[in-house]
Amino acid sequence: MSKVTPLSGFPEFLPADRIVEQQFLDVIRETFELHGFASIETRAVEPVERLSNQGEDADKEIYGVRRLAAGADEDAALGLHFDLTVPFARYVLEHSGNLVFPFRRYQIQKVWRGERPQEGRYREFTQADVDIIDSGELPNHYEVELPLVIADALRRLPVPEFVIKVNNRKIPEGFYRGLGLDDVTSVLRIVDKIDKIGPEKVVERLMEAGATDKQARLAVQLADISSTDTSFADQVRALGVEHPTLDEGLEQLSHVMAAAAEHAPGLLMADLRIARGLDYYTGAVYELYLVGQESFGSVGGGGRYDALASDGKTTYPGVGISIGVSRLVHRLVSQGLLKGTRSTPTAVLVALTAEEDRAEAMRTAATLRGRGIPVEVAPAAAKFGKQIRFADRRGIPFVWFSTENGPEVKDIRSGEQVPADAATWTPPEADIRPRTESTQLDTTTQENS
Repeated sequence: MSKVTPLSGFPEFLPADRIVEQQFLDVIRETFELHGFASIETRAVEPVERLSNQGEDADKEIYGVRRLAAGADEDAALGLHFDLTVPFARYVLEHSGNLVFPFRRYQIQKVWRGERPQEGRYREFTQADVDIIDSGELPNHYEVELPLVIADALRRLPVPEFVIKVNNRKIPEGFYRGLGLDDVTSVLRIVDKIDKIGPEKVVERLMEAGATDKQARLAVQLADISSTDTSFADQVRALGVEHPTLDEGLEQLSHVMAAAAEHAPGLLMADLRIARGLDYYTGAVYELYLVGQESFGSVGGGGRYDALASDGKTTYPGVGISIGVSRLVHRLVSQGLLKGTRSTPTAVLVALTAEEDRAEAMRTAATLRGRGIPVEVAPAAAKFGKQIRFADRRGIPFVWFSTENGPEVKDIRSGEQVPADAATWTPPEADIRPRTESTQLDTTTQENS
């Protein structure tokens, strides 16, 4: 047998860490549904043609899919989706006749990106997306609602302080055009690298692309503007650049910031260097960061897209935002901030002193399970001490066994042992299911039902 070699970029959580991830997924799902979003799931593959041309690196990120025995007459090339927005747009076009607009959907699925793996950045990972899409026109108030939904989900989870940085793509577009830089996409891609290469390198690259020194430095100054209120608009106007698209973007982002200040003070920060690398964004764009850990990069993001879903007759504009669940959980678990209280859902081990007692043990287990208590029967008959050690290694808090006086249950943590009836005995609520423990945060969140 050949040696097993790990593949980088494809995370496989151990059972205790998977408990943390499952709790996050369940809480996010429940929160999305509280806000009226319906669940969908799309296929894993899309035509490569549809996935391509969504940004500078989209082609590089796509994993191609083909049968090993595929012939020349095989169907059009397929690729694994690298996000959930592009397949969602296709889904809307395909099923528009059966959807009611505005359509509120959430989608929690795996996505695949062929990029270089690094801390928290995977080739295969789980995203949790929430989007609102409409037919014809989409009111701007949804650009405020979406980050509030994400904030509600994260506040139900044991995560550190976070901030959602927001921009509007019309602001840099109008600003660059007002400067006389008409290749907006190229300028955006260069300025988007400011955190990686620094402002001076950005100026150099902009000048290499045809900008003057003044144009390049004004573009960098725009990216340096941020505020937690609407004052960013005055800072932009002070740069002396004018364009109708710029005015429209400033007005729209000001509306978002004003509404957020009323409903969730401090949640949103206007940050004009946020651009998002995908070309389909046309309005608000979001990046989600853990406060104090910005160097780790964003753990979620999204934005508005006006033309991604169109059949030539009807356009379906939308706005969405996602949580990078695998990325977020990995960060918190690897830093020791979160852990599962045990590696198994089992709350009770039914002990076996002799193999002939297995039938009765299985009946006891069935009775307890019927009352919602996770139970397993010991794998083999053994001395009681050995079965206690087996339960302890698994993190199972209770052991059930038979005595001359009838069944009893032992809490192996405290040593307390009491008579018990499978039809009535119940462990403490906190022990029925494993929990996520916050080792450095103030809250401990119960695992979902």
